[in-house]
Amino acid sequence: MEKLIITCAVTGAEVTKEQNPAVPYTIDEIAISAYDAYKAGASIIHLHAREDNGTPSYRKERFFELIQAIKNRCPNVIVQITTGGALGMTRDERLTPTDLNPEMATLDCGTLNFGGDDIFINTENDIKYFAKVLESKGIYKELECFEKGHVDTVLRLVKQGYLHKPLHFSFVLGVNGGMTGEYRDFVFMKDSIPEDATYSVAGIGKYEFSLAEQSIIHGGHVRVGLEDNLYIEKGKLAASNKELVEKVVGLAKKYNRQIASPIEARKILKMEGHHE
Repeated sequence: MEKLIITCAVTGAEVTKEQNPAVPYTIDEIAISAYDAYKAGASIIHLHAREDNGTPSYRKERFFELIQAIKNRCPNVIVQITTGGALGMTRDERLTPTDLNPEMATLDCGTLNFGGDDIFINTENDIKYFAKVLESKGIYKELECFEKGHVDTVLRLVKQGYLHKPLHFSFVLGVNGGMTGEYRDFVFMKDSIPEDATYSVAGIGKYEFSLAEQSIIHGGHVRVGLEDNLYIEKGKLAASNKELVEKVVGLAKKYNRQIASPIEARKILKMEGHHE
């Protein structure tokens, strides 16, 4: 079985220090947390930007400083920037960090009800536009799918020539408005993608480690981090991103899956031809 690629989503845009004091905000806090996660076994850092007070930031300068700070500590790690943005942002505002030509970025593949009146909008034309920009810049895409319809959208856009291989999916399960993270949901998603595609699973909240374990067993990859889940176990806050990564490494050992280095992760994901 292939080595396990661990992605660490170190901060996100929603979680706060009030919920868990370990959530990093500042450039130093995020860079140190990313470095510790990398040392524990993460080869990809999923990156949102925050201002020092925790406010979500989409300033290009802030992303630049963060990427530099992370790369100064762990030059080889893969930095994956978010293009999810914040509710109400335009396409180009959401794509601002891609001006920095990162190695990898997320591409959200469908619209979602986030609860109340909040709608995370990703129209078909949004997806086509994002795909065109990412591919024109040679940025490797992680296809974020929150439910089965998003996978079907990807496959349709591949047939139409808007998306191109290699295809790497991220199943984000357990989000309000998306699919839950039960075993049946994971299997349904996993069995819906092409055989030559790769996938990673991000279980939100209580689903983080149960889904991580299933993905490890079935040959997939895993995303963890304080963005997705603030707890190391029920009722006990995680002390750090590092602790969450270490728990996944422990699960991998249980099933004899070795951990991929960033160099190995690039090979597994067929990132050759994309810039490093």
